[in-house]
Parts: sequence; structure tokens; C-alpha cells
Amino acid sequence: MEIRKVGVLGCGLMGSGIAQVCAQAGYETVVREIDQKFIDKGFGVIEKNLSRAVEKGRMSSEEKESTWSRLKGTLSLEDLKDCDLIIEAVVEDLKVKNELFSQLDKLCPERTIFASNTSSLTIMAMAASTQRQDRFCGLHFFNPVPVMKLVEVVKTIATSQDTIDTCFDFCRKIGKIPILAKDNSGFIVNLLLVPYLLDAIRALEQGVASIEDIDNGMKLGCNHPMGPLTLLDFVGLDTTYNIANIMFEEYREKRYAPPPLLRKMVLAGYYGRKSGKGFYDYTGEKPVPMDLGL
Repeated sequence: MEIRKVGVLGCGLMGSGIAQVCAQAGYETVVREIDQKFIDKGFGVIEKNLSRAVEKGRMSSEEKESTWSRLKGTLSLEDLKDCDLIIEAVVEDLKVKNELFSQLDKLCPERTIFASNTSSLTIMAMAASTQRQDRFCGLHFFNPVPVMKLVEVVKTIATSQDTIDTCFDFCRKIGKIPILAKDNSGFIVNLLLVPYLLDAIRALEQGVASIEDIDNGMKLGCNHPMGPLTLLDFVGLDTTYNIANIMFEEYREKRYAPPPLLRKMVLAGYYGRKSGKGFYDYTGEKPVPMDLGL
């Protein structure tokens, strides 16, 4: 099957990025949101990304205009009914996702492939809400989508090989590198990454080292581009907390259990970069480690 038209559910950080790379690759792309303000905000981010690409010579003005001509925002699910592929990137709430997939299952033709960008929920938990389990898979992109090359293509026990082949081909056409993962919570990357991030928080809780020394240790000792606590601030502490809880519910293993410090920081509204404070304070000229009273 050839993908010609793509639908994206959600125009937040991930949804807008997915929509941008699809439109840039030549696909007619329709983005659905529940409020026009979210479309406006997401499209504003896309505009900045494309303008920056033009300024740096990575894209011509004509290519930018062509990309915009393929993008459409909508508040109606009906506008996605003729899409060949629909990628969901809404809030990490299984009930919300399944309600959307159930409605779309009735609207879309048999050929339409459904995919979720979830980072922690199992794909089968969503596919079960539809009558197209063989045409349902995971397409897990990474933030920031226009920059990060990886996409985890997730195959459930019911996903057909044709669906996987089609999605691998699609990922390559939008400039991404697909890897195949089985349908376990966390897939490949988060299965390994989340325990590492939680262990860094536990090390801080236990007084093993300071925020800066934990980060510098992993940067300089393992050649990581950023330390785990800086990465947590970038991902969002609230996001990590939710992912960890979902994975702990799935596996019931201590390594996925959120440490008490993470819970306290989320309760305090310390979400990281997006809130201005996390393990670092971002309200000044440069980030400085937070005094967390440890």
C-alpha cells in the first residue's frame, strides 16, 4: 500500500513536529485538534522551524510555501476519513486515545492504517478498540521530531507484515530511520532509558553526588551529549513521572517505580524547562542547579 495522505491527531509538541516532517516530505497532511488555539500554537512552531530552515539555507522559500500548501488544521475528525495513515499524538490517556480510534474506525475505509506515537502504553491496548487490529501499529517519534532521526515501529501480535512494511517505507520517505520493536511497554528506548533516568534521581536522593556532578559524570565518563538530570528537565519531569507509572503498572518491577523525589517535584510544579524549574533553574541567564533541600 502507498501512503498519500496523512492524518495527525494532536498539534502539540510531538503532533506538530510529525505534521511538519510529513508535509515537508510531500504528503498532504491534516492535523486535528480539539481547539483552534492549539492548532494556532502548533502551526506557529512549524512556521518558526521552516523560517529558520530558510534562513540557514537548508530550504528554499518555494519549498517552504509548498510545505505549507500541504498542511491543514481542523477541529473535525470527519476531515481525516480519507487518510491512508493516521498517527495519534494526543495526551497519554488510554481512554482518550481509544475513544478517538473507535470513532475513526467507523469513519475511515478499510485501507487506513492507524498508528500511535505513545511512548509507554502498549499498542494492543489501543488496537483492541478497533476492527482493524492487523492495520494498527506504533510509530514512536522522538523529540524534537524534525531533528531526531529515529522512529520505533511497533508490531503487535495482530499487526500484519504488510502494515509494518508500509510503515517502514513511509518512515524512510520522511527522512527517518525505522527500527522494529515488539509491543512491550517502553518499546526499546524507554525500556532502557527510564530506569537510567530514575536511577540518577535515586543517586541524588541518596546523596551519592550533586546535580552537576551526576550530569558531568555521565557526560564526560560515557560521552553522553547531556547528563540524565538535564535530560529529565528537557523531557519534562511530569512526562517522565507518567511514563514511569505506566511502565511500573505493566511490569511491577522496582526499577520502573518513580522515586519519591520525582513525585514531590511534580507536585511542586517543577516540570523542567517548560515550567522554568526542575533539577535546574532556567529563569536566569543560564541554568543553575536547584536547591532541593537534600
